[in-house]
Amino acid sequence: MLFCHSHPETYQQHAQNNYIRDALAPFLKHEEEKQQSTEIRASPFHYVLCAATSPAVKLLDETLTYLNQGQSYEIRMLNRKLMEYTDISSKYVKSIVRVVFHDRRLQYTEHQQLEGWRWNRPGDRILDLDIPLSVGIMEPRAHPLQLNTIEFLWDPDKNASVFIQVNCISTEFTPRKHGGEKGVPFRIQIDTFAASEHGEYTEHMRSASCQVKVFKPKGADRKLKTDREKIEKKCPQDREKYQPSYRTTVLTECSPWPEAPSVSSNTPSPGYHSAHTSYSFPEENCSPDQQGELLLPSCSDHLLPSSSMQDTQQWLHRNRFSSFCRLFSGFSGSDLLKMSREDFIQICGPADGIRLFNAIKGRCIQPRLTVYVSQLQNRNQPHTKAASDDVYHALYLEDLTVLELTEKIANLYNVPSQQIHRIYRQGPTGIHVLVSDEMVQNFTEETSFIISTMKDESNDGYHVVLK
Repeated sequence: MLFCHSHPETYQQHAQNNYIRDALAPFLKHEEEKQQSTEIRASPFHYVLCAATSPAVKLLDETLTYLNQGQSYEIRMLNRKLMEYTDISSKYVKSIVRVVFHDRRLQYTEHQQLEGWRWNRPGDRILDLDIPLSVGIMEPRAHPLQLNTIEFLWDPDKNASVFIQVNCISTEFTPRKHGGEKGVPFRIQIDTFAASEHGEYTEHMRSASCQVKVFKPKGADRKLKTDREKIEKKCPQDREKYQPSYRTTVLTECSPWPEAPSVSSNTPSPGYHSAHTSYSFPEENCSPDQQGELLLPSCSDHLLPSSSMQDTQQWLHRNRFSSFCRLFSGFSGSDLLKMSREDFIQICGPADGIRLFNAIKGRCIQPRLTVYVSQLQNRNQPHTKAASDDVYHALYLEDLTVLELTEKIANLYNVPSQQIHRIYRQGPTGIHVLVSDEMVQNFTEETSFIISTMKDESNDGYHVVLK
């Protein structure tokens, strides 16, 4: 059902220029020179969070804004140039507002963090929309499974205001010690999409974000006052190293959120892994043998520092870590090899983190049985002691079955295992003893065999003889 605010239509017409200028005044004065060269190419959309920035932020650092838990804050959706979008098929655009983690390490464990918050706060949402205060928005939606996301439509030919409430606090995602924990920063990000010719909001127009910290009620006011007093006590030379505090926070350009622009989809975020969620590995990045069933890990398949990002993705897939391919999509082999055991546990969870660490840096598991085989070059000649130039190959057995031995021999000599019908072991006086599972289990460790083959007269298969 469409939602239209009951404010009169003169909202846009009355004091339009003053409304925009008041919201952007601090930003325009600070950025006027820089914007003169990029104004033509820049998007006319601006998002302004009506909350003061902290004065205790150095000049080259990103602004930081303090918010109170559960308090409604206005975000003004401004079309600064009042450009009419006649080239888009729909009159409205869709904006998606998210509260996400600023710290990259927490981004990797976003799903676990949000699930823990949901468990401790049943029925609550991380991000809410204050509809009665919002102006100029339509069809507000909040998916019940995405607690940190809301979306709505608005007319880009007019300005809109949306009031949001952040219900989590920064210290809820830090380890509990003895009080005084330093809270983690969040990001408020807005992605705006225009409708395609098919009516779906998939045409990206602008993305912007800002860094915030959320405190318990009235905590943000006290923190802002403390920062101001701290800066005032500094000498003039030191104060020049810090940014001035602006009354509003302008969201700055950022990369679009790399997911489908709809909260109705259940697609997880980039830093998203769940034991109940699996990802299909992109076929265009797989070799032909990888597009079928998963290949078992091999001790010889080591991840190297020189492995590219694509090689790393293929290694994860081959070694049964396909669910983390998306998580580590931007990592090379060198990046993963530099990570510690604790890093993997924090990112992937205890079970998968330890398993991935062992696969990357751990030693190979000792096989249950190792045998050495060499192919007899001329099976018409009687067997003699192996010459010094004979080449042997090691077969590592785990299941200790005839089937496993057959498959290992077939793979070694590149023949289909179906063509090997039986395996014999040459016994006393040259007799051929049929090899059984029990015989394989009683092979002596590091026994060597000379392999010869006999044609099966009943069909096109072969019999293998171990001498």
